Amino acid sequence: MLALIQRRRLMSGSNLMRAVTAAEKHDFHRDGAVLLKSMLHHDWTDVLEAGLEYTRTNPDGMSAGVDMPLRIDQFPASHSPMLAKLVHESPIAEIVGVVLDAPVRFYMDQMFYKPAGNIFPSAWHQDTSYYNVEGHQLVRAWVCADPAPRDVSIEVVRGSHLWNITYRPPVGLDPESDPEAAAKLEKDFADGKVLIGKEAHEQWTYFDSFMDPSLPGLPDIEGNRESFDILGWDYEPGDVLLFHGHILHSARGGVELSHPRRAHASLWAGPDVTYLRRRSQAIPDPIGLYDYEPADGQPLSAFPEVFPVTWAPTKTALARSLNATVEGGVK
Repeated sequence: MLALIQRRRLMSGSNLMRAVTAAEKHDFHRDGAVLLKSMLHHDWTDVLEAGLEYTRTNPDGMSAGVDMPLRIDQFPASHSPMLAKLVHESPIAEIVGVVLDAPVRFYMDQMFYKPAGNIFPSAWHQDTSYYNVEGHQLVRAWVCADPAPRDVSIEVVRGSHLWNITYRPPVGLDPESDPEAAAKLEKDFADGKVLIGKEAHEQWTYFDSFMDPSLPGLPDIEGNRESFDILGWDYEPGDVLLFHGHILHSARGGVELSHPRRAHASLWAGPDVTYLRRRSQAIPDPIGLYDYEPADGQPLSAFPEVFPVTWAPTKTALARSLNATVEGGVK
């Protein structure tokens, strides 16, 4: 069924509500993030809301923080039919592909559910250090079922996707808390083993591995906000926020909201994204990838059964891109 959906998408024309302008594409590549206003029809925001609520009421082994101020689910589209529909049939893949000017493959997704009341903040971090992937064409698409003013939505450090530095994720066990187990993990990594295995899809936490002491710690961005060029946006349902997989980002909180902040983040890979076994891995590989035992440097395109092309440029998409260039100009 998934392959059939992909073929239909590849054969069909664009289903964007509007074109992505050249200025928006330029801003993404320069800044590492861009908010695209009014990209999804309300039918898709209804699908999003239904998928998030289904996931909330049907936790599985990849759910963290159930009934807590911050609930995070990994790979929710694998069991939420509506989120699967959003990922594989909505315009999101096309939006990412148009911005990259390249075919894109779906890598994984997450749900971030913050109930109404005092909104819990999310810590500053980079996404790439959590996953066994590497590449410049790694893009998050963040969509929310609810209005999210800047003080509860995503913020990024402008341009940090180009810093050429990978920071240690702020999750995992302290190696000093269990030196023997940490030493075994280091040996496993040296022996070429994947540190978080297929079994994690049955029961996973952010503390399934140890912090990587070889990576530098994150700078204190929140404590020194005036020293960083921080971008943020007021988000409305139907908008699509894109940000680079390597950019430093967070979500603010500490304010009262009368409604929940229910968000979905999908991760997309362009042609240059390859497999890279990381010592800092905190999220399992997509479950189907384990059977292939990938080697470092293999492109995700080497595993089409796991990562089929979700969207690729067509003559229609190219024409829309050219029209956007004429209409939008470049900043």
